[in-house]
Amino acid sequence: MDRLTNTVRPYAWGSTTAIPHLLGTEATGEPQAEMWMGAHPGAPSRTERGPLDEVIAADPAGQLGAAAVEKFGPRLPFLLKLLAAGAPLSLQVHPDLQQAKEGYDAEEAEGVPVTAPERNYKDANHKPELICALTEFDGLCGFRAPEEAAQLLDGLGVDSLKPYADLLRAHPEEAALREVLTAVLSADRDEMAHTVAAAAAAARHLGGAYEPYAGIAHHYPGDPGVIAAMLLNHVRLQPGEALFLGAGVPHAYLNGLGVEIMANSDNVLRCGLTPKHVDVPELLRIVRFEATDPGVLRPEASPGGEEVYDTPIDEFRLSRYVRPEGAPAHDLTAGTPQILLCTAGSVRAGGLDLAPGRSAFVPAGEKVEMSGTGTFFRATVVA
Repeated sequence: MDRLTNTVRPYAWGSTTAIPHLLGTEATGEPQAEMWMGAHPGAPSRTERGPLDEVIAADPAGQLGAAAVEKFGPRLPFLLKLLAAGAPLSLQVHPDLQQAKEGYDAEEAEGVPVTAPERNYKDANHKPELICALTEFDGLCGFRAPEEAAQLLDGLGVDSLKPYADLLRAHPEEAALREVLTAVLSADRDEMAHTVAAAAAAARHLGGAYEPYAGIAHHYPGDPGVIAAMLLNHVRLQPGEALFLGAGVPHAYLNGLGVEIMANSDNVLRCGLTPKHVDVPELLRIVRFEATDPGVLRPEASPGGEEVYDTPIDEFRLSRYVRPEGAPAHDLTAGTPQILLCTAGSVRAGGLDLAPGRSAFVPAGEKVEMSGTGTFFRATVVA
């Protein structure tokens, strides 16, 4: 097995302290948003044998196992991250597998460079993801019921929001949500900036259920995404709780530290809260306009102390072990590739000691036993 050295991405929304605190290192004052663990070509983990993507490419069957290669191809199908949000991420949605293939093929045919800022599809894969909170964690996930969203907008007392509330009440659910999101993202930018400013002032005054949106507006003044965000459910996760984000579900992370795992894709359609490209027509093709319960996940106990976060996809499987003092060693040997990440205490995987924030890659079939006291996450696939 391989100890991983991982890249930390300095995105502007990142916390300056959360990842350094977990790692036990000095904060630099710069944002540290995501630490990537895996074989994504954008920032592959490094091992003593070389970059993990090159290690896997040299021996896919040996590193991933024959079953995983047959099912997912010769690449690690997931990316594991530590995610530390100090400010809201962009409001976004991900395509399903068919939409991703169609979108990617269309942009390839049009000759749009993969690095172009207006490019929507960097690859032909879908990007389901799971975020598990390590601290209290705030996010937005899925649409509210139209009537609930209308009441929230009405409560601000901003006259220019009344047409949106009226639309939410005038049509069936799917049409209501589609029309309002379209109207918000297509509105005159100057007029919308005034609306957002008035809404933000009211939200700061009212507090309570409006507090998250006042915070969003503080970071993104005048952005139409502030109003779009009010159409979504606000969720506050406690440590150990998680959210699964499937295709077509609009979402944004607002604040907190978590372990995130996703299919190995970069496909994002943005709805707002960003200076980056927002392709409204393509976005509207991808979004699922239906009110949903955010569906907070809590881990399900399995034999050997494993707590599994159940999701409906096979590209990744995330579980957690919380090992009390004196717990017996546990065999983690599996026929699939694994990444192990310690988040508390001190655990020993095979011959490697893992402190908080440290991780290891375990090739398929390699014998590995876990011991020590602390918490660690286990990422693998269903093959």
